[in-house]
Amino acid sequence: MPMSNPPSESDGDVPPPRGPARHLNRRGGSAPPFAGVETALSPFAATAGAPTARPAPVPFPRRSTDLPPVHTSLVCVALPGLAISTEQGQLTGRGLDGFYRAGRRMLSRCQVKVAGREPLPVQARMIGADRARFVGTVRASTDSGPDPDVIVERTRSADGTEAIVLHSAASRTLRLSLEVALGTDLAELASVASGRAGPELPATVNDSGLRWTCATGNSTVTADPPPADALASAGLLRWELELPPGGTRTVELRVRPDGAGPHRAVGRGATSPLAQVLAVGDDPRIQALLHTGVEDLRALLLRDPAHPSDPHLAAGAPWRCGLAPADALAAARMTLPLGTRLAAGTLRTLARTQIVGQGARSGLIPGPLRDAGPYLPPGCTATEATLLFPVLLAEARRWGLAEQATEELLPAAQRCLAWLRATVGDGTYLPDPQPGGPYRCETQAHAHRAAVLGADLLDETGRPGGAGLRQWAQDLRAAFHEDFWVEDRGEERPAAARAPDGRPVPQLGAGTVHLLDTGLLGSGALAPGLLDKTRTEQFARALAGPAMDSGWGLRSLGAKDAAYNPFGHRSGAVRVHETAVAVAGLIAAGYEKEANALLQGLLAAAETFGHRLPEMYAGEQRTQGSAPVPHPTACRPAATAAAAGVLLVTALAGIRPDAPARTVTLRPAGSAPLGEIGLTGLRIADGPFSVRVSRLGLAMVEEAADGLQLGV
Repeated sequence: MPMSNPPSESDGDVPPPRGPARHLNRRGGSAPPFAGVETALSPFAATAGAPTARPAPVPFPRRSTDLPPVHTSLVCVALPGLAISTEQGQLTGRGLDGFYRAGRRMLSRCQVKVAGREPLPVQARMIGADRARFVGTVRASTDSGPDPDVIVERTRSADGTEAIVLHSAASRTLRLSLEVALGTDLAELASVASGRAGPELPATVNDSGLRWTCATGNSTVTADPPPADALASAGLLRWELELPPGGTRTVELRVRPDGAGPHRAVGRGATSPLAQVLAVGDDPRIQALLHTGVEDLRALLLRDPAHPSDPHLAAGAPWRCGLAPADALAAARMTLPLGTRLAAGTLRTLARTQIVGQGARSGLIPGPLRDAGPYLPPGCTATEATLLFPVLLAEARRWGLAEQATEELLPAAQRCLAWLRATVGDGTYLPDPQPGGPYRCETQAHAHRAAVLGADLLDETGRPGGAGLRQWAQDLRAAFHEDFWVEDRGEERPAAARAPDGRPVPQLGAGTVHLLDTGLLGSGALAPGLLDKTRTEQFARALAGPAMDSGWGLRSLGAKDAAYNPFGHRSGAVRVHETAVAVAGLIAAGYEKEANALLQGLLAAAETFGHRLPEMYAGEQRTQGSAPVPHPTACRPAATAAAAGVLLVTALAGIRPDAPARTVTLRPAGSAPLGEIGLTGLRIADGPFSVRVSRLGLAMVEEAADGLQLGV
């Protein structure tokens, strides 16, 4: 679909900064400040040992992102189909209203009148990831008093169908008209969002409906039963209906391009790569979050028509319905407990995009720039994706990815790891973007995890290179403790980044939570991270403080910071993915009190969003009786937010599989913050897996694949 990036991202691969590239090198050498940030970093003290100085926000240019609000919209998703509606139910042609297919608006206006009146809207709600139900009432007869006597129910689906059902509550037979006014501009979603959609196209009568056409496409609406009248000049279909007392009449509309068959979503039916997990226990919110999350993930599934066996996730609707490599990999990694087919499809899809050959970009998986907030220039999602690729492959193998699939994907993973080593060169840190960018904390966390898990993967599959990666990771750990740790207002914590000349960017952002996500090795062991025990404890306290914990989740920037904006993508909004990573990492590190506070906030927020979490919402402080404030342009559903529930339950149960060794280790949260939890429908080693965690924090396997043993 044409609009594949959110307001916080810009299209295209990362343009390399101009000028010579010099890296901060603990073995000697220096580098100039990164492009566009030199002035902003000037308030720093001249020495790297003065971490309390605060930089001014970076004045890098931003593109206009005045997107229409979607926080009150009902977005039905079954890609490549979308249906976007307001709570009024009528599609008016204004804003984003309409049925979309592959990014084109097939129908923008669908206005219903019964007995010459528009139904009074009384309820609008999602009844599935791909369907919404609208209920309205009409007072069709004059002798019915104040009560309505016709209920109008409309069920709208992302597959391009709408069922209009009239129910009579009258005591006598009603004879009334049903009129449906239709129209479309056949505009691309990008044009609709920017207000450049153009006028409606003229319609022609076509079989049992209407048809529109332009140079770039066509659309047909057919009706069942066929209308009594069809007026092309007004785009109007009309029926004369008779409703006996208690009677019902149904009209179904189907919106499709000419010659197109029924829309079939990738995630529907028996071919879905995601198992349906079931959670039972003391806290019903977990099952609601899991069920809705898996529904949303299935709705966001895509396939490359040239490779239909390789599913992958779109980043989110309505703005990011295309492939976003970093988001697709992160979401596939979180959903490994639901099977490895999505991971395999995502990895194969991205391996086909990998840059091969000679040059500094060889091995890179292309991706767009991403806004990094007020203190740093845009980061490179290509860097994140390239580092996530070998991590996902290594962990998918632990969850049961077939050896044949692993062998097939190993060359691409090796190229990712070779790119990492070549880009770091003789230095210690990985710049982002390359070659002259800052050294971001979260990038070092991604790089360290890729090196450690990549080395383990290479060793176990008999490939060379593991020793070099492991040695670099060890050097990085030693250097990180000295270079990335700051003290600010009596609080010790990791810096958000360091400039290439060594000066720190001391702000605490939620991106640093990736330090807690070290990755899974064999025998149920977690990989070593960049933080030692003391620094992990200090970091946990910083994340749990009131500046970062909004009560609804983790802010992307502390509330005490001068640049804090509760709606800022990277400057204060709660991003669900980062909060879930923080919860899982804190549980794994043994800081369950801090994890539980964030977990409870996220679950409380999920309730107010109908358990369909958006990618982010405002970081305003939770108070008695308050509710989280929606972000007006956040994707909902979003792949990483939908997958967060799977990550949370896996972390609570402490499931750590090692399919090649035929073992699974359980390290549940000892405090059992949500009471007893039973999980069924998970997948390990290509077989079903069920586990129960008691209120005492004890785990017991209830179902497992043949030959799978409980590890120590």
